[in-house]
Amino acid sequence: MGTLREKTKEIQIGDVWIGGHYPIAIQSMTNTKTEDITATVKQILALEAAGCQIIRCAVPTMEAAFALKEIKKQIHIPLVADIHFDYRLAIAAIENGADKIRINPGNIGSEDRLRAVVQKAKEYNVPIRVGVNSGSLEKNLVEKYGGVTAQGIVESALDKVHMIEEMGYYNLVVSIKSSDVMMCVKAHEMIARQCSYPLHVGITEAGTLYSGNIKSSVGLGILLNAGIGNTIRVSLTGDPIEEVKTARLILKTLGFRTGGIEVVSCPTCGRTKINLIELANKVETMVADIPLNIKVAVMGCVVNGPGEAKEADIGIAGGIGEGLLIKKGEIIKKVKEEELLETLRQELLNWKE
Repeated sequence: MGTLREKTKEIQIGDVWIGGHYPIAIQSMTNTKTEDITATVKQILALEAAGCQIIRCAVPTMEAAFALKEIKKQIHIPLVADIHFDYRLAIAAIENGADKIRINPGNIGSEDRLRAVVQKAKEYNVPIRVGVNSGSLEKNLVEKYGGVTAQGIVESALDKVHMIEEMGYYNLVVSIKSSDVMMCVKAHEMIARQCSYPLHVGITEAGTLYSGNIKSSVGLGILLNAGIGNTIRVSLTGDPIEEVKTARLILKTLGFRTGGIEVVSCPTCGRTKINLIELANKVETMVADIPLNIKVAVMGCVVNGPGEAKEADIGIAGGIGEGLLIKKGEIIKKVKEEELLETLRQELLNWKE
């Protein structure tokens, strides 16, 4: 039968395919001024290195639309232009190389203006992401459903999709977002059964690193596990690198991704004699660019460390001024505390199965 995810249409964005049996893709959005080509390219290259597969840039001005041409020359992942209100910016973005455009047909202007955008997208075969946010739900739908509801969001999105379909274009991705996690989940469950287009999934305005990570992990976790969602974005107030790191970990935790070192660490207790929190963070940073698909344990004491690290491929456990290196549950060597990190690093760099 396949999941709802696998029943969606396959859409090409630059050289990345989404939908159908293609893997769930990770998206993020730059927070630089798009007009600042140097800063934007620098951020996108850093996001690429972190695992971002599709990047979106705000296009609030004609200068930003023209900047896309130069930005695109210097990056290696598909570039999506995010446009609100001005249909001319959408047309300019397509002409300057955007691999996809994101619009809300409800705020792009008259039907003629929407038609001009759709015609340009058709000419260049550029997908349109139809985006609807709970915060901008039309008044008539708010009145119809007695407030902002999942039903209203879905009806709004499908209305927009039908508008574009009636103009003879079907190269679409659909995105419905709400900052209310459970409303967002309900809306996606509804639309996934009524819509054959790939769904871009995210919790909008999720918040700071702390609350945003939790809300996104809960919302995306429920949906992805239910077979809904073809691309994801974790929306955080902060460095977009953090969005990509969280998205990768969500996909890995759910079994949609393999690869990369997984770091597990104990919660610490009164037996802990080393600065485990600092050590675990250092290990996580250190292993980020080591291309191994293994589990590394960081344990706080020599009492439970070896036993708890048995399920990991390799681990370290701290003692008083010293620590143990553990492989597959066996103690390999004892080293000074200050040598633990480097000892682990050398083991990983010279790793043999």
